[in-house]
Formats: sequence, structure tokens, C-alpha cells
Amino acid sequence: MSFVPRDWATACPDWEERIVEGRSLIPDLPLFDPVADKALRIFKRLRVPDLVGTPTYGEVCENWVFDFVRAIFGSYDPETKRRMIREFFLMIPKKNGKSAIAAAIILVAAILNERPEVELILIAETHTIAGISFRQMEGMIKLDPGLTAIFHVRSHLKVILHRTTGAMIRILSADGDVVTGSKAAYILVDEAHVLGHKTKAADLYVELTGGLASRPEGFFLEITTQSKIEPHGEFKRRLQRARAVRDGKLDLPILAVIYEMPREKQKSEAWRDPATWGIVNPNLERSVSLDYLRDEMTKAEIDGADKLALFASQHLNVEIGLGLHSERWVAADYWAAQTSDGLGLAELMARSEVCVVGGDLGGADDLSSLCVMGRCRETRHRLVWAKAWVHPGVLKKRQEIAPKLLDLEAAGDLVIDADIDVHVEQMVDICMALEAAALLPEGNAVGLDAYGVAALLDALELRGMPLEKFGAVGQGFKLNGAIKGLERRLLNGTLEHGGQPIMTWCLGNAKAEARGNNVLITKARAGVAKIDLLIAMFNAAILMDMNPEAAGGPSVYEERGLLTV
Repeated sequence: MSFVPRDWATACPDWEERIVEGRSLIPDLPLFDPVADKALRIFKRLRVPDLVGTPTYGEVCENWVFDFVRAIFGSYDPETKRRMIREFFLMIPKKNGKSAIAAAIILVAAILNERPEVELILIAETHTIAGISFRQMEGMIKLDPGLTAIFHVRSHLKVILHRTTGAMIRILSADGDVVTGSKAAYILVDEAHVLGHKTKAADLYVELTGGLASRPEGFFLEITTQSKIEPHGEFKRRLQRARAVRDGKLDLPILAVIYEMPREKQKSEAWRDPATWGIVNPNLERSVSLDYLRDEMTKAEIDGADKLALFASQHLNVEIGLGLHSERWVAADYWAAQTSDGLGLAELMARSEVCVVGGDLGGADDLSSLCVMGRCRETRHRLVWAKAWVHPGVLKKRQEIAPKLLDLEAAGDLVIDADIDVHVEQMVDICMALEAAALLPEGNAVGLDAYGVAALLDALELRGMPLEKFGAVGQGFKLNGAIKGLERRLLNGTLEHGGQPIMTWCLGNAKAEARGNNVLITKARAGVAKIDLLIAMFNAAILMDMNPEAAGGPSVYEERGLLTV
């Protein structure tokens, strides 16, 4: 009989239809049914230690759980001793039993494992999080005399030993344990969004998965809710990759099961309707009640947009795109709605009758920032584009935001370069491109925070920028007019921006403080909450509010094609 290869494609391009209809999010796979069925029988017999009456997993779990278990274990070829799908990514809202389910899966893996002395690792950002799955596993073993005979639980060491194979289940935490040279065949990452935001998360993942190279029967299981903050760093990369595989845009041996609202429902905020909550909560009215979610949402709506965003991310897997903390600048509530897709510098210049530039260089620990604001010749809307530069030393000094800065560099909004002269030269290039296009006014064209701008002013003068075109913009309460003006423009829809991630980040970092009749914008958290680009935008707004006219009359774009900068 000739060998017929199996198709292990894990894409599920119709996931939006499936999730709305309550169908399985796992595509049809050519599973090895005897292995899958055996694993599922064991899984269903395990008892849930923290539920009243300690029912079995078979009694309390929904079908989606059984499908997931079958896919994990049924992808193992018992003849070649290889697993055809090596990585599994499960993102599901809180209270849907993800930690308990994952703990049972790892215990089943330990029972079925054939390799002597194998390691099974439970890892999370802290010992406390990693310990959740361990306690579940410990409870399952205590409730089953057969498992008690098979496993030796050493609670004080957080270790479980298989008495026959020598397999060892142990917990690790990224905050203290060293995982270099991991030889684990089965790995569970709990709350991957927390671990993935760590500065060295990428290196940590490489070490964790290294053991799978010589242990082809193993698997890597990540479970998580959506992030409580805007996804960034390694978590963002892994989430994007999982989505790409699910959508059929990337072919990798990864099975991604992601309970999130279809794109249109997220955009329309259909998630606010309790009737949609069952779409992303497959355990609704089992491990999580609708009344509980309603009460939590009511409290969140009373407490403010920041709490509502947190509720949506944790209970409905809605991705947070802007840091809506309680002391935020009010304009943050309207920022996303004013996104104009594709509005980069070139388009801004093409649409504008006049442009001004705001800058904020700051110190060695800050982002050197430039914001170009144009006035649309047709609508007179304000058009905004920005860019920033930073020394790589900030990545070490501010490790908490290092993954975010690297993401912004990849997006093209941030330049990370040790040569600060390069920062200045590139800023000058942008200003001179505007000057060459006859878009800058005769005076008040480049407005800067007076601190630390000497190098930029010297470079502009050397390149031929007239001195009368640039100068200092008063800071502190003197920016109040720009702050209030931009609030109104975002509210009435007369400001457009390109949705640049770096601007969204800076806006989310801003803290509004009332001082008499003035509003001051400061950092929500000193050191790590960068708002430099926001200040640059305020500086530009001060100049634009002076109603400038371009020095060269009509823009050259009215007479010739688009200039690429």
C-alpha cells in the first residue's frame, strides 16, 4: 500500500462565521484517532478539584475543550514518534477555565509520555501565576487513587514525579528562574501576555522551545487572555503570528484557537451588547455567568473608560489600542476615530496649503520628536504626522519600555541610533523638504521647546533655513491654548492623523492636570511614560493657530506630482 501524506494545514479562514454560530474553531485535521481518543478518555476522567462535588472534566467541559484536547494529542504519530503540530495557542477570556484545562492537558501528557526522565514545565511571569496550574494538577492527583499511585507530589518543591518513567513536572517563573538550555518536551506558558511583555521575552521563548528540537513528540502550549495594555513586544509578535496562521496567511505547524470578536463587531463596538458575549465566552453559564459579566460592565462604565477598556480586554478579548487610564487627557477618547488611513508625510504635504513643524528634543533619556502639522487646502482640517529618534542606551536604562520602543522602530515611527548627529540631520531633512516644497510660512514655521535645541537650530541654519522661520514655544501653561484647541478639533472631527502607533502610545501615556483654568499635560509615570511627540504636536498647534500662509504662495503640488521624502 502506498503512503498517502496527510494535510496538517491549521488555517481556519472561516473562523468569524464559526465563532458567531458557536461552532468549533479547530479546522478539520487528519488526526490519529486512536491516540486522540485515548487522551480524551483520560482527560474526561480527571476531576476538577476546585468545583463543588469535584465533577470530572468530562461532566463540566464544553465540546470546544474536547476538540482542543483531541487536536493536541491526536497530532502525534505513534509510529514515527513525532507530533505533526508542535505549538498550540489558546486565547480565551477570563473565567473560562483556561488554567484548569491547561493543567489537565499537561497531566495527560505526563501520563501518556514514553520518554524516560522527560521534563514538563509550567512557566509564567511569576511563581504565583505558574502555581495556579500546579495546584490544579496536585488536586487532580489527590482525588484519584490510581494517579496517586503513579505520581509523587512534592508540594514544597513544586515538583511532581512519575514513579515509573521518572518524568518530572515542575514550575518556573520568568522573574527568577533560569531556563537556559531547557530540555523540556512539554511546556505550558500561562498568561502569555504578561510573560511576552518582558524585555527579554524573545530570548526566553527561544530557550524554552529549544528542547523540542530533539524531542519531536513534545508540544508548546500557550494560554492567555487578551493583554491589559496595548499588545507589544514578543506577545504582540506571537499573537500576530497566531492570527496569520489562523487566517491562512502563514503556513506553520501552529494551531491557534482565539476567542475574539469578528473584526466588524469590534469596530462597531458590538461587544457592548450582552447578547454578543457568548460569542467569545464558550463557557458562558458554566464557569462564568452572564449576570456576573453584566454587573462587572455596569461598574466599569461608572468607573470610567479606563475600567471599561480593562473589562473588555479581560472578559471579551477586545484588544486595547490606547492607554485609557483614569487621569488621561480627554482628547484620548476621540483620537482613534480621527484616523485617516495612509496619512503619511508625503500625503500630508500633497494635501496641505501650509505646514508648520513642532519639535521637542529633551535630554539623553527622551525621544527627540518632530511633528509636522498641515492645513488641508480643501477642508482646512489639521493634518498630523510625527517621527521620533532615540539613543539605544534608553533600551537598557528603561527596560520596561524597551520592547515597545523596538516595536515602534519596526513600524518606522522611531529611529534608534547611537549617532545623535544622525537624529539631527534627519530632522533637518524633513524641515528642508517642507521648505523646498514652499509649504512653510515666512515666520513661525518651526516651533521648539527651548531646552536642548541648539544642535538642531545650528543645523537648520547651516542648511539655509532663515532664522526668522524658527524659535522657542512657551511650555507649561502656555500650551493650554493648543491643548484645548486640539481637544475641540478631535471632538468635532477637524483633525486627521495616520494612526501612527507612536502617537497612540504617547497619547496614552499623557496625564492631564487641572491648574486653575489651565490644563497641563504631564507624564502618567515618570521616566517610562514618554509624551515627547505629544508636546511636539502642541508646539506645532501653537504655530498653526497663528493662521500662517505658505511663504511661496500656492503649493508646488498643485503644479506637479507628489514629492517622495
